[in-house]
Amino acid sequence: DVHAETTSEKLALARYFDGKLSALWGTHTHVATADLQILPGGTGYITDLGMCGSHGGIPGGKTEAILHKYLVKPPVQFEPAEGDVQIHGAVFTIDPSTKKCTRTEQIFLKL
Repeated sequence: DVHAETTSEKLALARYFDGKLSALWGTHTHVATADLQILPGGTGYITDLGMCGSHGGIPGGKTEAILHKYLVKPPVQFEPAEGDVQIHGAVFTIDPSTKKCTRTEQIFLKL
């Protein structure tokens, strides 16, 4: 899990470790990317898995509280948003003998 801010940081690490890791995925932005793939050396990769939780706010938090934080900047207690619950992720199938990724599948579920 690469909890980095930029997509280029995540992809650079994936390219560097391609063939040395079975899979590498990014997190942090809470937005699922559409670049799920198997790199040439056999490493499964996606820039960001996305998030699991309510998509009814600003990444998982109540809209009003997050906007207040950005506009006024005081400390704000994080309150989970409600509604539009989704699960985002990916499945990487790894060959046990070679330790290489052989298949990928992106997951988007609405509950």
